[in-house]
Amino acid sequence: MKCDKRHMLLYAVTDRAWTGKQTLYQQVEAALKGGVTCVQLREKALDEAAFLQEARDICALCRRYGVPFIVNDNVDVAVACGADGVHVGQEDMEAGEVRRRVGEDMILGVSVHMVEEARQAVRNGADYLGLGAVFPTGTKTDADVMPGDMIRAICGAVDVPTVAIGGLNRSNILQLSGSGVDGAALVSAIFGAEDIEGACRELRALAEEMVGL
Repeated sequence: MKCDKRHMLLYAVTDRAWTGKQTLYQQVEAALKGGVTCVQLREKALDEAAFLQEARDICALCRRYGVPFIVNDNVDVAVACGADGVHVGQEDMEAGEVRRRVGEDMILGVSVHMVEEARQAVRNGADYLGLGAVFPTGTKTDADVMPGDMIRAICGAVDVPTVAIGGLNRSNILQLSGSGVDGAALVSAIFGAEDIEGACRELRALAEEMVGL
């Protein structure tokens, strides 16, 4: 599967902090029913075996819905589970090395914070870029907020899809209208919602309005 900007529209990033009444698998399925266009599995605490099994299960789920499945950071798990892609940050494995490891067919996403990082990521084989944090976020408390002019500058400097992340929710997503981003990546606004499917339906409509669909 190759990356299409439509995959960025409503991009769900998992966080098991909100599991309890539902498993993460059930939460992801609710998000898929609600219209998310991409799912990234992010795990910071699971051991490798548990992470791989979870990745295989959620990868199969995403395939049923025809939605790309991305693994955060862990290239070995991404390859072993047959994920559609892998996403890395500036502090993770260098994008060019990831591309060499995963081959040409896997989607590669890279988090960037400035224009030169964005250009370098594309030169190294990135298929899409994550831009952020665009608003203050509790998920990454050390993340600097990216000014609007930087978002527009990055979007204008590259020819790959871009997705904004960081502190996004239904009350501020439309502030990104006209910025050039192709979509919004959300964590707590999806997985912290009481009704995940309903929240995603509302967020999908807002994301479409944001990008002018």
